[in-house]
Amino acid sequence: MTTQTFKVGDLTVHRIIEMECGFTPALEFLPKLTPELLNENRQWMKTPEALDPQDRLVLCFQSYIVQTGRHNILVDSCVGNDKNRPARPLWHHKKDTVFMDGLKKIGLSVNDIHFVLCTHLHVDHVGWNTRLENGRWVPTFPNARYLFSKTELDFWLAENAKEEVPPIADSVIPILEAKRADMVRSDHSLNDLVSLIPTPGHTIDHYAVTLGKGGKEGVITGDLIHTPLQARYPDLAMRIDYDPLQSSATRWKFLETYCDTSTVCCFAHFPTPSRGYVKRWGDGFKCEYITG
Repeated sequence: MTTQTFKVGDLTVHRIIEMECGFTPALEFLPKLTPELLNENRQWMKTPEALDPQDRLVLCFQSYIVQTGRHNILVDSCVGNDKNRPARPLWHHKKDTVFMDGLKKIGLSVNDIHFVLCTHLHVDHVGWNTRLENGRWVPTFPNARYLFSKTELDFWLAENAKEEVPPIADSVIPILEAKRADMVRSDHSLNDLVSLIPTPGHTIDHYAVTLGKGGKEGVITGDLIHTPLQARYPDLAMRIDYDPLQSSATRWKFLETYCDTSTVCCFAHFPTPSRGYVKRWGDGFKCEYITG
């Protein structure tokens, strides 16, 4: 169990890390990446470890919990337990206490979460939306409103109608059936300290989450970027991006927007410490990590 806590302006933010490991071979994860380019970048990717000895990208699977003083807001709900994920042995029918131990360590229970924000509806961002109870999938956070982009939700419901998409069937539809979901636009403001901004491309209507007055103090990226290698080379699209050209344009815009600012960028999948400031690096960018 690893939980890390830090301040973003007046907000308290916690990382609950479900797992962090070498996950997919870099050359598979980023189809445009060449062995030569990977070799050029191998050395700097060791600190912090973003590439393991088998040339797999090290990805962190985590939730961010934002405490405003009035609300406890969970951003992305990781992988979850008991889910049928045969293609991913690490996730398949997982049964551990890591996520719940992380909640407990910061003094929260599932009853204390007021909002769950899903930046998009991929498997590793909706898993703990539900948990198995007496053979049924029920909302893990019974008092929370779950905020889904309507465009994103409509897309995945249509896909699920053609052929079952397991994370939609077990981690999204039960939330709708329990009437705990709010369908919003991807530029929705939750309050004056937490807002959504559209960052499409990885999925059809992916959003990021801005923090603080005017959204300037922090931002939680979701999957508009997965690895520091994509910061240095923003045109490297991830293999399952819905629209690779759009995802690249979104990455460039995001990195240009936050480059050389005081905005703390909280990256969904970057290796620990996962947060820092965007700085220019040659023709691309890098994360100047915050380690304190």
